[in-house]
Amino acid sequence: MDTERTERIIRGTDCVAEGAAWLAARDPRFAAALTLTGPLPLRLRDDGFAQLLSAITSQQVSVASARAIWARLEEAGQTTPEAILDSGEEALRALGLSRQKARYAVALAEAGLDYEALRGLPTPEVTRQLVAVKGIGIWTAEIYAMFSLGRADVFAPGDLALQEGARLLFDLPERPREKALRQMAEAWSPWRSVAARVLWAYYHVMKQREGIA
Repeated sequence: MDTERTERIIRGTDCVAEGAAWLAARDPRFAAALTLTGPLPLRLRDDGFAQLLSAITSQQVSVASARAIWARLEEAGQTTPEAILDSGEEALRALGLSRQKARYAVALAEAGLDYEALRGLPTPEVTRQLVAVKGIGIWTAEIYAMFSLGRADVFAPGDLALQEGARLLFDLPERPREKALRQMAEAWSPWRSVAARVLWAYYHVMKQREGIA
């Protein structure tokens, strides 16, 4: 299947700007947010095994800790499926991964995902294949589809910053839960990935202005 015929792919800042203009025209609250945030970041990143391994490494640790562990993995050459399968869990633990994360890393290496094929699959199938791997949840799968595959119409409603950004922008009485925010985001299709960029940027602006915890 030619994914680009059915799903818009974000390839540059012009695509993000197009989506932002569409959202601003649809809802004045997005327009107001964009006056504060300015141009939105592209935020695209590489796809493949290392990107998912990095996501596993970053789970439930500080940014500084995640960077330190990732640096050790890179220095030891432990960022490919082959290297991880050769070394095993104990070698990964010696580099700083918890027992659980070492197990997840091996599971990812054993999964044998076809990363090139994922580029051409519909987003629901990408998500299905990723969450089938132990250690990869729906948030990681959606973020991968959004930024590593450049899908324009993906949202990650389980993200706390997106939930708080939506609460602030739409003046909600409380932070929307994942299910409610997923339903809200349907109105932002076919540019839900750009809506996410707006909410993240708006959240950071407001956090700096008001000291949001």
